[in-house]
Amino acid sequence: MKKDEYVRVLDFLPMGKSEVPPHKRKPIAQVVGEKHFSLLELAPRKDMKLEVGSRLYIGEGTRDKVDHIERRIKYEWLTPTAKTELKIILMEIIKDKEKAYIEFFNTAGIISTRLHKLETLPRIGKRHRQDILTEREIKPFEDFKNLQERVKNMPDPTKIIAEKIIDELKNESKYYLFVPYIEMKIS
Repeated sequence: MKKDEYVRVLDFLPMGKSEVPPHKRKPIAQVVGEKHFSLLELAPRKDMKLEVGSRLYIGEGTRDKVDHIERRIKYEWLTPTAKTELKIILMEIIKDKEKAYIEFFNTAGIISTRLHKLETLPRIGKRHRQDILTEREIKPFEDFKNLQERVKNMPDPTKIIAEKIIDELKNESKYYLFVPYIEMKIS
């Protein structure tokens, strides 16, 4: 199973979850991984207050703000706040790694004779797909701004990639391009 080294906080519950009996409650944070988009719940170190959107190290070795990872969670288990913050934080991660994501637009290929990877993105149809393919043959895209300038009526790439990632996290996608497809056996 692929593991993330860094995560972003989606929600922090300093008093724990309300469905847990009061005597067993402890602070918990819901987070999303920056590389593999793992959804996790983690326990912060004692007396540590975490801010929504903050970046935490969860890799091997010393973790300054995280005591331990509680568990991997499904999208449905996110709090309403975490679900609201997810798209915003994903867009920040995508902007931070713009070079890798523009490479997707420059190299994405076909899935089948009738479907191209670009068409699996929300709001990208056959016309946008063809415009992207034509433009990238002339010259690879440099960044998202360049992509939007060269492809007429191109939606914001950070938004469409974030929406695709959310679809994949919800297990509502037939094709997984950004989130490793993992059969989550979480009960």
